[in-house]
Amino acid sequence: MRRTDECYQTYLQILKEELVPAMGCTEPIAIAYGAAKAREILGEIPDEVLLEVSGNIIKNVKSVVVPNTGGMKGMEAAAAAGIVAGQADLVLEVISRVTEEERAAIAEFLRTAKITVRPCQGSEIFDIWLTLTHGEDSVTLRIARYHTNIVYVEKNGKVLYKAGEGESKIENLTDRNLLNVKDILEFAETADIEDLRPMIQRQIDTNMAIAREGMKSGYGANVGKVLMKYDGEKTSCKARAMAAAASDARMSGCELPVIIVSGSGNQGITASVPVVVYGQEMKASEERMIRGVALSDLLTIHLKDGIGRLSAYCGAVSAGCASGAAIAWLEGQGYEGISHTLVNALAVVSGIVCDGAKPSCAAKIAEAVNTGILGYHMFLEGQEFRGGEGIVTKGVEATIANVSRLGREGMKETDKEIIRIMTGTAETN
Repeated sequence: MRRTDECYQTYLQILKEELVPAMGCTEPIAIAYGAAKAREILGEIPDEVLLEVSGNIIKNVKSVVVPNTGGMKGMEAAAAAGIVAGQADLVLEVISRVTEEERAAIAEFLRTAKITVRPCQGSEIFDIWLTLTHGEDSVTLRIARYHTNIVYVEKNGKVLYKAGEGESKIENLTDRNLLNVKDILEFAETADIEDLRPMIQRQIDTNMAIAREGMKSGYGANVGKVLMKYDGEKTSCKARAMAAAASDARMSGCELPVIIVSGSGNQGITASVPVVVYGQEMKASEERMIRGVALSDLLTIHLKDGIGRLSAYCGAVSAGCASGAAIAWLEGQGYEGISHTLVNALAVVSGIVCDGAKPSCAAKIAEAVNTGILGYHMFLEGQEFRGGEGIVTKGVEATIANVSRLGREGMKETDKEIIRIMTGTAETN
């Protein structure tokens, strides 16, 4: 693939948009980012805060620790951290530079300010409305569809910014329609390594650092340590364990950043860490490792794109299947092996539900990676799941389309029921 090709430049731009650093689970950090931006526009620390969010935001903020808050969880803590100590120019690292004095100020703000949280109206799956009030002044800010997409700002009744029409579209992101397995593989194999190295090496260094921290310390459910204790001699186990440990650390407030994929730190971890573990065990060259992770990243984005940023479908599945395919590539497989690996894996784990961000995400990541590797091993043994069996159909792209439909459309009611269960809402609501 030539650098001048539209596909080449599109794929490169997609990686630039997706591989960004974030500290903490990205949904509470999106709240913190919006709060910091709204406070910046207001010009004062507010007396009152109204936070209106969609059900999927509630689902993904409820149970994770907000970094640099002293162990606090929830939407109020995320908003308070952004208001008191957030630096909006740092975007998804908005609360990465909180001082000890500011931690105390966050706790004091939570005690003294009036903070109201309630579900927002409308059908947008990813939706955050923040209204900050100080005396007679107020600012309303909306983030919709993805974590940094500010679509509306109003101050004292005057609209300062409103995104254009087309509410169903994701603004400011490169069109993903050119993504397909065959071209992704060609890009990963032929791209100028200097186009990939700055982004991918940062992802490798950053995500492996939090994986090592997770294995060293006692975060969350310690899924990585459990895996290593009982089956630690295998490379496949280490790959699962390191990815799980990184997730456990980030779900539990570890103050190290992650390079995200598809808006998710867990997906960024799952797409990269297992591939790096295999590459290191194989003594692969730096260039081959970078290409392998780039392959995994783009496959993850492709698998997840048709589902949407948030859904009842666990995003770790997409990344786990993609990392299995990238491991197959590291071991010398081409398009056929990668395609069969993806189909085999998707046939098994596409039923894992997302019930919010929390420590059990680490175990789901471990299982998704395990199934990605199983899908590859099945191919090596000449075994495969065939078209017509369940959601599997003939061809990797057609199967991906079926999985996208399942996650986007088929699991809508599942998503609503999960949110009702998590929030204790009556079934009739």
